[in-house]
Amino acid sequence: MNTEPDCLFCKISSGVIPAEIIAESQGAIAFRDIDPKAPTHVLVVPRSHFADVSVLTLSDPNLAGELLALASDVARLEGLDDGYRIVTNTGEAAGQSVAHVHFHVLGGRSLAWPPG
Repeated sequence: MNTEPDCLFCKISSGVIPAEIIAESQGAIAFRDIDPKAPTHVLVVPRSHFADVSVLTLSDPNLAGELLALASDVARLEGLDDGYRIVTNTGEAAGQSVAHVHFHVLGGRSLAWPPG
């Protein structure tokens, strides 16, 4: 497993930093976001370090599929039967604040666009 010693999500996935774990798979972990943007806001991250989704898909497309499958499992476990959103940001200009690929599972309220 490839990890970066200063990476927040590497530290969470290895258990160095505690988090509220929702679900796990062999290659990924899902935990609650500490600054939620919706009533349900769970992050799904690979246990290995990949800077962003483009690096992940080039390096390990099977793991990319595993992350999406875990995100779907999280939505089911969290009771988001009426709908949910899976978001990933790539690069600072897109809002990626941690340079470790991660998917946001958001739900628990209307996320329809445009609002209203």
